Amino acid sequence: MNAPAEIAYLPERPCDIAMRRLKSAPLEPIMFCNWQRVLFINLEVDKAALQREVPFALDLYDGRAFVSLVAFHVRDIRPRFCGAVGKTLFRPLEIGELFNVRTYVRSRGEPAIYFLSEWLGSRINLHLGPTLYGLPYRFGRMRYNHDEEAGEATGEVCDRGSGARVRYRVNIPGPFIPAVSGSLDEFLVERYSCFTHFRGPRRYFRIWHEPWPQARVEVQEFENDLLVANWPWLSDAKVISANYSPGLDNIWLGRPHILKQFTRRAFMEFP
Repeated sequence: MNAPAEIAYLPERPCDIAMRRLKSAPLEPIMFCNWQRVLFINLEVDKAALQREVPFALDLYDGRAFVSLVAFHVRDIRPRFCGAVGKTLFRPLEIGELFNVRTYVRSRGEPAIYFLSEWLGSRINLHLGPTLYGLPYRFGRMRYNHDEEAGEATGEVCDRGSGARVRYRVNIPGPFIPAVSGSLDEFLVERYSCFTHFRGPRRYFRIWHEPWPQARVEVQEFENDLLVANWPWLSDAKVISANYSPGLDNIWLGRPHILKQFTRRAFMEFP
């Protein structure tokens, strides 16, 4: 009699764990949206200087700390409920171009991101984001030309108050596939929780999506006046990698939670 064949089990992906975390809270998710033409520019930074800016423990990769600049388009924000009526009501909340400066943190075993700041051109969201989610929004002007078909992405982000700017140009080779499990690329791009602390209590919210179809890209030009103007210690930061994704539809967005309201169930430890 032949012995039964050994069953091979694939390890859980970060997005699988993220889905369980998100759905562990009632009524999650509450919104959906599309994130399109997403560029990540990743900088290695001094971890002691970074930790002074961040009210959560840093999440390190091989003892190294990182800040990432993420430039992308947010489209078609819509509520989970209320159907076409809700989608129409949410139309004024369309964000469009968004630019965030983020780092990587961990609390009670949960990997997450923390926004140092975010720039957008939507005046209504400029007020709603900080109030509801604790997001550190600033008013900016973004000009993106992200064209994976042409193999290039260029962009400029300008702070409306100071006039300080970020400019970049990258080559996009493709093909676009999920990041390798355990790699630095996966560490930097596959994040599904966010902790915030801006104009109010510490908060968190969660998201979910399929793994990014992405590729390593080559940074041809990069000017970081905007970063140095806000965080002088970033003048010594080094661009160590960049990733580009055509984007994903149907991103799940969770509701904001106050940190002090964490319960064992709401902040479960997942393997």
